[in-house]
Amino acid sequence: MNEVSESVKDRSPLLPDRHPTPDLFICDIVDAAPKGDMASMEHPVFSLSTKPDLRVRRYDHNQSWIEIKPSADGLATIHDRDILIYCISQLVAAMNEGRELSQNVRFKGIELLTATNRMTTGRGYDLLRSALERLAGTRISTNILTGDKEIIRGFGLIDSYEIVRETRDGRMQEVEIKLSDWVFNAIRSREVLTLHRDYFRLRRPIERRLYELGRKHCGRQREWRISLDLLRKKCGSGSTLKEFKRLIGKVISDDEKNNHMPDYRIRFDDQSTSRADIVIFESRGSIPAIGKNGGKPVVVPPLDPDTYHAARLAAPGWDVYELERQWRSWLVMSDAEAPRKHDAAFLGFCRKWQSRKQSPANSTPGQSWGSKG
Repeated sequence: MNEVSESVKDRSPLLPDRHPTPDLFICDIVDAAPKGDMASMEHPVFSLSTKPDLRVRRYDHNQSWIEIKPSADGLATIHDRDILIYCISQLVAAMNEGRELSQNVRFKGIELLTATNRMTTGRGYDLLRSALERLAGTRISTNILTGDKEIIRGFGLIDSYEIVRETRDGRMQEVEIKLSDWVFNAIRSREVLTLHRDYFRLRRPIERRLYELGRKHCGRQREWRISLDLLRKKCGSGSTLKEFKRLIGKVISDDEKNNHMPDYRIRFDDQSTSRADIVIFESRGSIPAIGKNGGKPVVVPPLDPDTYHAARLAAPGWDVYELERQWRSWLVMSDAEAPRKHDAAFLGFCRKWQSRKQSPANSTPGQSWGSKG
């Protein structure tokens, strides 16, 4: 018994890397790197429980609200979210290549299991089938904007799924999923963030949720502070505040020993003078900070009106205002200094764009430019 206890005690907090692949997780992504939609990274949509979670939950923050209702199988779990991350990643990669997007995503079961570091045994396929059921059964009502569209109606995390082909032993060869409007609008509007590949190796649901919140709120900043009580709400935890503090303390302790949390380290603020506990997320520096001079964003003045005319000549067929948005985003994400001659710099960007991309009719740059999240 002591040997078993020691084995569990010394177990790595990360799952084994079941399917090693080259490191694709740099800032400028062209491949199908893991992507998560910002809305469900911000709000506690997924259950952290490993048992069927039948609670109806509602989350109010400022003027936004979201209500999540489970099916008889329970709420979709944070591990079920792997399927959405895979689908989002595939569509973003397609968008970067200029291909037309569809809400229907078809994939091979083995490819999803491999990409998300899941087991490829019969057990892995059974878990995948159960996850699809929970995703389709979980219903959401919200007024949260995705893609500048307010949706106040009930919908599922996925509208439907179909197992197109399966082997004789029941393993899914091909699966087709129809994503909800909510998720699809987020993808088309590029309201997504790139995730570290080790996200799929995090054992505990609470660690995955903490990473999502760090990625969404700390992002490229040096640190992000949040009260323990608000963090509990954002995690969707049903624990008491005292128990939740113990859980966070366990994550912090394990990370101090193993340095396993991707991109961010977490700690309590021991210097806080307030009565409330404050949790600090600190960037590990694996995601470049925004801008120069201590992470301050790049500020570029408005363009001259004549510059837009020149831009249309430099990049015929492209939406110059979308080009400007992409250019300003590139300045921020590439940690570049503000150009001295910003109009000339923008025109240079347009010329390079035109030389690299072909200009399809009625296209926008967002269809073929890499997402910088």
